[in-house]
Amino acid sequence: MNPQRRAVLGGMALAALAPARADTPGEPAPQQAVDAPDAPPWPPAERIALWPGEPPGMPAKPPIPALTMNGARGERQLWVTGIVHPEINVFRAPRPDGSALLVIPGGSYSFVSVQNEGIDIARRYTPFGTSVFVLTYRLPGEGWKNRSRVPLADAQRAMRLLRARTAALRIDAQRIGVLGFSAGGHLAADLATAFDEACYAPIDATDKLSARPHFVGLAYPVASLMPNVVHTGSRDNLLGIGASAAQVAKHSPAEQVRADTPPAFVFHAMDDDAVPVGASLDWIAACRRARVPVEAHLFEKGGHGFGLHAPIDSPTAHWPELFAAWMRQRQS
Repeated sequence: MNPQRRAVLGGMALAALAPARADTPGEPAPQQAVDAPDAPPWPPAERIALWPGEPPGMPAKPPIPALTMNGARGERQLWVTGIVHPEINVFRAPRPDGSALLVIPGGSYSFVSVQNEGIDIARRYTPFGTSVFVLTYRLPGEGWKNRSRVPLADAQRAMRLLRARTAALRIDAQRIGVLGFSAGGHLAADLATAFDEACYAPIDATDKLSARPHFVGLAYPVASLMPNVVHTGSRDNLLGIGASAAQVAKHSPAEQVRADTPPAFVFHAMDDDAVPVGASLDWIAACRRARVPVEAHLFEKGGHGFGLHAPIDSPTAHWPELFAAWMRQRQS
């Protein structure tokens, strides 16, 4: 890597954004409608619909779209629910270098945390040449058919659309990675292990393209749904209450890692009381067994859902520069 470039990347962690730290996602905290004049810009001006017309498996009674604000503990966190038309939300780099991140926010599969794990991530990486595409995906508990595969269908379709539009988006088809947080980390890991699963009927030429990410970043991920390491809210929202042991194993990405799973970067706080660090340890072990390259950073403190908002003097705050350096290596 160019030394000047390395110096720029090394300074990224010191440019932390201002919003307060959040360490939610279990079930949603009290919310209020977003009508404040200083609310963050969402949605962005440029968006790409995943599906022409209605998405597959539309409920008889479609969910009602809502953009809400988490009012717990005075934090400001934008959450999206009622996603009828999932989208790629485009944040272009001012001086794109061809690298791209499909960012998948978390929210325990009951909402999508588009500020803490979407807007903020785009603001961090786009100044350094990486175009960021934040995915709003359908929530499985909102009446969709084939609920357990609805989020994966959206993630696959999003990856294929990015590859179909590389020229217009000024990105390189071989430099598209995915970065997922919490339940979004489950979806990112699911995409990394089931990118070729037929979970929706092809609708156009885009669906002939590969949905495999070039690399995968997993932030405090729900990488497994197995007992003792699972975030139960994410599991139940995805599969429904009372899923069988076979269903749980099938939908546990750490149980599905294989030789063609993309290289992975994992970070997790040891004191995470929402998603056990054991989920990441299972993913790391599975990658090692399959000889898939994996880098991992396990921080002593940080809790859950810290995004970019860990205390600036803590080791946890340095994950963005670590991921940036690793990402550049995977894209070289």
